[in-house]
Amino acid sequence: MDCQHGCLVCGRELIYTDVPQRRTCLFCGQTFISNVACPAGHYVCDRCHAADGVALALAVCREAPDRDPLAILQRMMDTPGVHMHGPEHHVMVGAALLCAYHNCGGRLELATALPEMARRGQQIPGGACGNWGCCGAAVSSGIFISIATGATPLKKSEWGLANLMTAASLQAIGEIGGPRCCKRDSFTAVKTAVAFTDAHLGIRMELPPRIVCHYSSENQQCLGASCPYNPGHHADAQK
Repeated sequence: MDCQHGCLVCGRELIYTDVPQRRTCLFCGQTFISNVACPAGHYVCDRCHAADGVALALAVCREAPDRDPLAILQRMMDTPGVHMHGPEHHVMVGAALLCAYHNCGGRLELATALPEMARRGQQIPGGACGNWGCCGAAVSSGIFISIATGATPLKKSEWGLANLMTAASLQAIGEIGGPRCCKRDSFTAVKTAVAFTDAHLGIRMELPPRIVCHYSSENQQCLGASCPYNPGHHADAQK
């Protein structure tokens, strides 16, 4: 049984419907309106889906010494409880950026910033990329800027920067195209945020010379060599 990209109960590929339906989470028993479910009728809400992964991801961030947010992000992705796709990525992108930003001299209190990142990121529903046209990984990068700058709905420049960050990540993600891949979108949002933070906040985080994904075999909708992070893409570019 492989539950890394499918139903957490039986591993089958999830179905997305045009019309949302009322569904009951098998784990917490609460009822939600959702357009995604297992063909066998199983339903797991976003909070239950992401619960273990978020807790483990934040534990990684609290101890990470890295100045490279992608190194932090990939360690979080490799922890048990983090799935191929899922709303935990809406927390992990911003958390990795906050941690690297702090390690590079950015002024923030990480002990309070990370729980706040989790609180905000967990409000972004799974499937927002397709259903809202607003990928949660991109929003997570905007939350990072919001927390780092102390933005609120009443601030001026900070408010603008947080929205510009989300917009920049969304454009980069949208230009690659779908279908959704939480790894690809997260890599893209982090890469975009590193350049944005350097340009607007004067904090230079690090990135590897190239980003190579090692999750492609787990993704049934992988773009293959068309994805800029796929090993095959780099092989083609070197020919």
